Amino acid sequence: MSVSRRCFLKNAVAFTAAASVAPGLLAGEMAAKPFFEISLAEWSLHKALFSNEISNLDFPVIARKQYGIGAVEYVNQFFKDKAKDQKYLSELMLRCHDNGVKNHLIMIDGEGDLGAPDAAERVKTIENHYQWVDAAHYLGCASIRVNAFGKGSAEEVQKAAADSLSKLGEYAQKANLNVIVENHGSYSSNGEWLLATIKKAGRRNVGILPDFGNFCIRRDTGDLYRGNCLEEYDKYKAVQEWMPVAKGVSAKTLDFDAAGNCLETDYNKMFGMIKASGFKGYVGIEYEGEKLSEEEGIKKTKALLERVAKTIG
Repeated sequence: MSVSRRCFLKNAVAFTAAASVAPGLLAGEMAAKPFFEISLAEWSLHKALFSNEISNLDFPVIARKQYGIGAVEYVNQFFKDKAKDQKYLSELMLRCHDNGVKNHLIMIDGEGDLGAPDAAERVKTIENHYQWVDAAHYLGCASIRVNAFGKGSAEEVQKAAADSLSKLGEYAQKANLNVIVENHGSYSSNGEWLLATIKKAGRRNVGILPDFGNFCIRRDTGDLYRGNCLEEYDKYKAVQEWMPVAKGVSAKTLDFDAAGNCLETDYNKMFGMIKASGFKGYVGIEYEGEKLSEEEGIKKTKALLERVAKTIG
């Protein structure tokens, strides 16, 4: 038998064996796994939660059964008095376990300003966050999301926020948790300011949660979220700058075109940059629009993320 014929037969046998083990390879069914996983941010259901149509305990069950999503991001506003309630947290864990849901993070609001120039106020705020680090650890989360707010000049708030984040990060490190700051208005929506703040904090477990929708630095009302935006940071520039220290992504959507594309953010452009950064982790759906119901908005955002993942590869 010639060498070429022996090689052909050997390769044919190997190919047949591989096909029998993974026949989907022949049919093109074994698609490459996306570079990110989808989670659901609880804020996407804030209307239903505030109106008491559903509760925080219902959230992980809804994520799995209604949307087919197996990872969740809580908002502490919806179980504000339960951070130290082990019975409640155990019930929440049981529902997650029964539905195959992973707890990814808790978004922390209303516990004071980490960027407060006053040292005593800052100490109290840091300590207020400890209970949420403990709760997140108990729930098996990877991170807590915090804000870097404060009243004062950009330099004063940055110095104060970096100090607070470093101290909170030190506490969180003991529980193997990340402390991540979301661009959430005022100075924190300035890409350069936020990145410099994180670098000043100087801890590997302190990073950023880029949100596609919060880049207004200054409004005509002086309010964080209401009013016309007078100064806005370029979202694509910010995300590109932040990805080296990003420990998650918040995929915000407000409105869609007829083809299901997000009107306010070019998702192909955004995720092209995110993939190029080497990011591998969770991308949280955060629908905040008014034209669609929360259910429709979540489903459209999920479909968009799945399509982008397939397109980008």
